[in-house]
Amino acid sequence: MLQRLYINNFRCLKNFDLSVKEMSSVLLIGKNGSGKSAIRFALEVFQKIGRGINRVKDLVQHKDFGWGQSKSPIRLEIEVLLTGQMYRYVLALELPEKFKELRVLEEQLLIAGIPHYTREGAQVTLSKTSRDVEAKFLVDWHLIALPVIQAESGTDPLNIFKTWLSHMLLLAPIPSLMKGDSIGETLEPESAGGNFGEWLSGVLVRYPSAYSVIDKYLREVIPDIQDIQNEVMSKDSKSLSVGFEANQATMRVYFEDLSDGEKCFFICAIVLAANKFYGPLFCFWDEPDNYLSLHEVGHLIIALRRVFRNGAQIFMTSHNPEAIRKFSDENTLVLFRDSHLEPTRCKSLSEFVASGELQGDLVNALILGDIL
Repeated sequence: MLQRLYINNFRCLKNFDLSVKEMSSVLLIGKNGSGKSAIRFALEVFQKIGRGINRVKDLVQHKDFGWGQSKSPIRLEIEVLLTGQMYRYVLALELPEKFKELRVLEEQLLIAGIPHYTREGAQVTLSKTSRDVEAKFLVDWHLIALPVIQAESGTDPLNIFKTWLSHMLLLAPIPSLMKGDSIGETLEPESAGGNFGEWLSGVLVRYPSAYSVIDKYLREVIPDIQDIQNEVMSKDSKSLSVGFEANQATMRVYFEDLSDGEKCFFICAIVLAANKFYGPLFCFWDEPDNYLSLHEVGHLIIALRRVFRNGAQIFMTSHNPEAIRKFSDENTLVLFRDSHLEPTRCKSLSEFVASGELQGDLVNALILGDIL
C-alpha cells in the first residue's frame, strides 16, 4: 500500500507531503485547478519508471517545474509497504543553466530502511548483494537508474517494487478514445483508456477466470447484457462486441458504439478483475463518476471501495455529491490554494470539522464555497 507521497516544485505542488497510512480508499476533492490531477501526473512518473521508461525527458519537461522555477530541483518521493517491507524511492531532477534537458541530481531506493542503491549524478552505488559485494557503475545523467538495475530473481525485492509501480492503475478515461479492437495484449492500461482492447485481452488471456468477475459486475449494472465476445479477427487482432437480450429479442453492438457511461462500467469491471487476479493494486481514478447518471454513481463507488481492501488501495477524485457522500470525513482529503500563484495545500475533512471551519452538510458547504 502507498504510505506516503512527497512532491516538491512539480507543477502546483510545493513541499507537498501526503500521508495515507492504513487508508484503503481515499477521496480527493477540491476546485478545478486545486492540484488533484497534478498528483496523478506525479504518480505517472513513478509508473513509467516501473514500466521501463528511463529517459528523463520522457518523464518530466521544463514546464513541469513549479511556476517555472527551474533553479530548484523537482523532488519526488514515494513510500510503499509491500510484503511486510517498507520501500522508499527518491528521485531529484535538475535543469542546470544552459541545459535543454533535465538530468538526475539524486536517486535512491531504500528497503526496510537499508539502502538498496544510491546515486549522486552519474555515480550509482549498489549496496551489498547476496554475494556480499558492493558495486559501483556510471549511468548517463539523463537516464533513471531503477529500470537499468537487474533483479536477481522474480522474488527479489527490487522486482517486487518495480512490478508494483508498473501495475499501478492511473485512470482518467476519455471514452471517445477507447477502442474495442486490439492488436496484442497488455496488463498496463493507458490513463485515457486508448489501449482498452489490449488491456481486456491481456487480462483474459493471462487470467481466463477473470471473465466471471467482469461478467458478474456488468450484469449488475447493465441488466439486459447477454455476453461479451472478444472475437479473433486475424492472427494478432481481436474485436470486442457486446450482446444484449430483452423480450426474446437480441442485438449485438460493437464496443465503440456503447455510451460513454457504459464504457466506464467496462473499465470498472476490469479494474475489479485486475485487482483480484494480479493485485493487490494501487488505483488512482480521476473522476470515475464523470460520465454516469446520478443513480449510477453510488453503485460504482461502493463496488470499488468494497474490493480495494486487504493491501489494495484506491484514490478517487470527484465533484459529484453522490460520490462525496460515500466517503467518511477521515478519508476525504480537501485540496485547495488561494490562487494559481500559490501552492496546493491539503487537509482532511475531519480537520475542517474539528476546527469549526465546516458546520452542517458538506455538500451544501461545497456548493456555497464555504470550505474551499
